[in-house]
Amino acid sequence: MKIRVNGEWRDVRAVELAAALAELGYADAVVATAVNGNFVPASKRSAAALAEGDEVEVLAPMQGG
Repeated sequence: MKIRVNGEWRDVRAVELAAALAELGYADAVVATAVNGNFVPASKRSAAALAEGDEVEVLAPMQGG
């Protein structure tokens, strides 16, 4: 299915967020995620279903001040 990841269309086989992150190379990364503008905590990613056309944001934490 096609989903939009950080503004780019990507093809994934996964149907839930955790599996899609692994498929896209984020399996071990410490990141924040959102689906269609809604924050999804790491503990809920396995249950977060994806559908064709969903918008996924993957953000790495930044340090600084």
